[in-house]
Amino acid sequence: MRIEPPFESTCFCASPTLCKGVNVPGAGDQELQEAPRKRLRWWFHLLVIGAYPLVVGALGWQRSRFRGPALRHEASGLLAVCGFELLVFGVVFGLAWLASRASRQSLLLPWAGGFWVIPLSLGYSVGLRLVVALAAAMVAMVLLVTHLVSMPALERFVMANRPDVQALVDVSALRKDPLYFWLTVTLVSFVVAGFREELWRSGLLAGMRALWPGRFGSRQGQLAAVALGAVIFGLGHLAQGPIAVFPTALLGLGLGAIMVWHRSIWPAVLAHGLFDATTFVVLALLPGLASQMPQLR
Repeated sequence: MRIEPPFESTCFCASPTLCKGVNVPGAGDQELQEAPRKRLRWWFHLLVIGAYPLVVGALGWQRSRFRGPALRHEASGLLAVCGFELLVFGVVFGLAWLASRASRQSLLLPWAGGFWVIPLSLGYSVGLRLVVALAAAMVAMVLLVTHLVSMPALERFVMANRPDVQALVDVSALRKDPLYFWLTVTLVSFVVAGFREELWRSGLLAGMRALWPGRFGSRQGQLAAVALGAVIFGLGHLAQGPIAVFPTALLGLGLGAIMVWHRSIWPAVLAHGLFDATTFVVLALLPGLASQMPQLR
């Protein structure tokens, strides 16, 4: 289910002629002279892409809780918010791409795996949910066993800092408005969340591979780059509460690993979309889960 040619033969660096062991026919002094300019363009690409979730997270931090859910209370408002977020991301990503001119291969855009990507992505989404839940349980167990915190203190911390679902989506609208519901489980889950965030991740990965091919060119190196991207991705969700950072970063790490393994963003896009869509479905069926979560401080 992976794209050929083999991983080791693909060069993603800013100047292919400078890659050891790579022979580019017709390359000469002009390519060498343009290498510093290409690196500067890739630096611009990486800085713009890398700053995006942090800036968005900082703006979200400033958003008042009295303005209601980010996805509004009605379908028209939801469409407006989605359109605005996609437009902003399109401008940011477009500026980065105009600087670097990253190829489809470097952005991992080719489809890989055929039809089996779809059921495989479903399995990935279930696995990611289990991993996140297991990791959270293990962290809590370690804190309790080592007596770093007591059970009552841990419960108070969790209740005071749980992610505020109602600051993101109107749970009542999910139940009562069919159009709002279907836009949330399709447009929001697979496009605004799945495609946009995985394209951001592939853009960050492409920039790190291009600037430091020796460190991030191998599969192991790309996993390290994905881990760094997961931290940035998690910090971008700090506005949802400190507890949101850990599972979001862990989810980003898993999605990035899927992307690296398949050399394509699409399994991760579908897995991410299914992960979010099932979450919204559960909230619509069990609205009491959201009512137990406190408002953002």
